[in-house]
Amino acid sequence: MKSRKSERQLKVGLRIHVICYVVAHVMQVVVWRLFTPQRFFWPLYSLVAWGIGLAFHISAVSSPSRRD
Repeated sequence: MKSRKSERQLKVGLRIHVICYVVAHVMQVVVWRLFTPQRFFWPLYSLVAWGIGLAFHISAVSSPSRRD
């Protein structure tokens, strides 16, 4: 039998995901700005790709639960 996570655990997990997203992308933008500002904004790829995953996570946490 699967154990279900509490609403609090789900929100903590989402908060950790958002913090990791922000920190990782701030670091990428800083590296881009310091070393290749004249080139294409390459952090865009991970911003969009990871952002899609983050959007699904937010959707899953904020949607009404489907308890049996």
